[in-house]
Amino acid sequence: MFTAEQIKSAHSKVKSGADFPNYIKEIKALGVTHYEAYVTDGHTEYHHGSDYTVIVEPKYEPIAIADVPKTETFKEELLAHQQGKTDYLTFITMCAETGIEKWEICMGKMTCTYYDKAGNAILTEAIPQ
Repeated sequence: MFTAEQIKSAHSKVKSGADFPNYIKEIKALGVTHYEAYVTDGHTEYHHGSDYTVIVEPKYEPIAIADVPKTETFKEELLAHQQGKTDYLTFITMCAETGIEKWEICMGKMTCTYYDKAGNAILTEAIPQ
């Protein structure tokens, strides 16, 4: 089974949103079936099915998440990030400011879904393969 160290090693290669598809391929090969990444402090919960979870500790001090999502602004800024125009911390700050609390990755469906604080799905995207 995968370890937090293996996940961190894979994540260390991500410099922008353009690197994300390769990261997903690498952790999927490790056995990750799905994960949730939390914007508030950067901790992430990686799962293999329902019986194995590895939690990677927070990456930064807690930040506030806007109560009301700004969906269109989020979508525009997400596209810029995916094109490699912003780094990870800029992306995180943008998520917080536009009301994104977390995102969930499903390896089986190869999707990424972004959620607001109320648990509403704001956007679901296919992950390039």
